[in-house]
Amino acid sequence: MRVGIVCPYTWNVPGGVQQHIGDLAEALIALGHDVSVITPADDDARLPPYAVSAGRAVPVPYNGSVARLAFGFLSAGRVRRWIHEGGFDVLHVHEPAAPSLGLLACWAADGPIVGTFHASFVKSRALSVMSPILGSALEKITGRIAVSEAARTSLVDHLGGDAVLVPNGVATERYAMADPLPGWPGRVPAAGAEPRGHGDGGTLGFLGRMDEPRKGLDVLLRAFEILGRRRPDLRLLLAGPGDADDVAARVSPDLRDRVVILGMVSEADKVRAYHSVDVFVAPNLGGESFGIVLVEAMSAGAPILASDIEAFDRVLLGGRAGALFPVGDHEALASAAAALLDDPARRKQLSAEARAAVRVYDWSAVARDVLRVYETVALSGAGVVESGLGA
Repeated sequence: MRVGIVCPYTWNVPGGVQQHIGDLAEALIALGHDVSVITPADDDARLPPYAVSAGRAVPVPYNGSVARLAFGFLSAGRVRRWIHEGGFDVLHVHEPAAPSLGLLACWAADGPIVGTFHASFVKSRALSVMSPILGSALEKITGRIAVSEAARTSLVDHLGGDAVLVPNGVATERYAMADPLPGWPGRVPAAGAEPRGHGDGGTLGFLGRMDEPRKGLDVLLRAFEILGRRRPDLRLLLAGPGDADDVAARVSPDLRDRVVILGMVSEADKVRAYHSVDVFVAPNLGGESFGIVLVEAMSAGAPILASDIEAFDRVLLGGRAGALFPVGDHEALASAAAALLDDPARRKQLSAEARAAVRVYDWSAVARDVLRVYETVALSGAGVVESGLGA
């Protein structure tokens, strides 16, 4: 099958949707399918061999964050040409309601189109104004996928129609085994050894956009202010985009040397980071429909402590595959983290439950579920994807 995949967000800045699209493309290629991805990206960006640039992205406030999107005449022309030359059996558009390439592709294409909805959102004035414009594009989608129940509910309530639920995937084997980062002992100091109890030590970890308030880093920093004074050897490992100096300035001077800020990391170092912490903390405040960072940490076997937002509660099976604390409550986070650090048996249990629970998200299963949607729309009689007159 010849598949064209449309990425709405720039490939230059890592994110959950981009990771999802790259992993899906590679899983489909491994199954013998021919895949092309079009994405916003600088023309000199290092793209994988299956991806092409639709032009440079610009930062736009979107869904409580700042998304880097591409929307304009240059991008529209590149999308139309890519569709015309692609000869795709199925066009797979991610986040088709975002003002980016997905919307342009829906306007430009006729034929079998699958749309995947990643985000959960509330109805806004901007969405109400955009509804007639969105409708002309979304009505062309012949198969809809939602990556979570929260994303499906947002689609049903605010855009109309329904979707089949196919979760985000993760390459579980990529995260399963790795050495810790240099200078970090990791969770298990020797093969087959029990997780260590820490007393005053241990490491908490965070991975995400440090400059995005809804990721909840400030909640974790406030919890560390409490824990750090009670536990003289406790360290905090942070990774992700953001201003390291700004983050450090939000930590009391007497604790600052125990907060290590890696900033942006490579994929390999991200995996190693998951294996460098005793408790991985996801303090997000909301706006998450799934939580790919959780399934990555689960794949690595990291004991998880997460805010009890609905999406995280579902992924962590109501607390069975990871501990939960009330969203935004830094004191509860500090208390729960201390309990986990002092209980190696509990951390070992959470790690085992996480590794078992994450199997349903492995790309070996998820890609086949996506293919079933492709096959359904391809058999609908819509023919191959063609460049329409609307672009």
